[in-house]
Amino acid sequence: MADIFALTQEVLEGTDLELVDIERAPMGLLRVTLDRPDGVRIEDCEQVSKQLSRVFEVEGIDYQRLEVGSPGIDRPLKKESDFFRFAGEHIEIRLRQPRENRKVFAGQLLPAESGAEKPVFGLQLDPVDKKANLKRSLSRSMNSIVPNWIPYLISRVKSDESRNSSVG
Repeated sequence: MADIFALTQEVLEGTDLELVDIERAPMGLLRVTLDRPDGVRIEDCEQVSKQLSRVFEVEGIDYQRLEVGSPGIDRPLKKESDFFRFAGEHIEIRLRQPRENRKVFAGQLLPAESGAEKPVFGLQLDPVDKKANLKRSLSRSMNSIVPNWIPYLISRVKSDESRNSSVG
């Protein structure tokens, strides 16, 4: 069976559209999420949907319904380039397991520090988190999906607090 992600990437080549996610949902739904810096238009979704329908039919991709759309305000950050693009923006981190009795942390995604071999991003927590309002850094590569790196981020928060770092 063909790689759905690779096929979709091929369809998007030559456009300014970015493939954010592909999800298989119950009842045969195949959901494709696209984005672009100035926003996705309904015409973009319609065009991509028609192209993907043809390609998936030829390649024998099994699905009942195809849904092509934009991620909206809750866009996940999955690739390293996403973190660079959204540096300076307000983000929300949702944990699988609670940390300090919380699963949701919000704040500003700080730009990657320059000169590092691997990008190091930071998180400035919202004022509601004043007691833990320290510069947070993340030194792991950002090429995995957010839930996979969150436990690492939180462990870095704890080590930063233990050194009594201050916002810089």
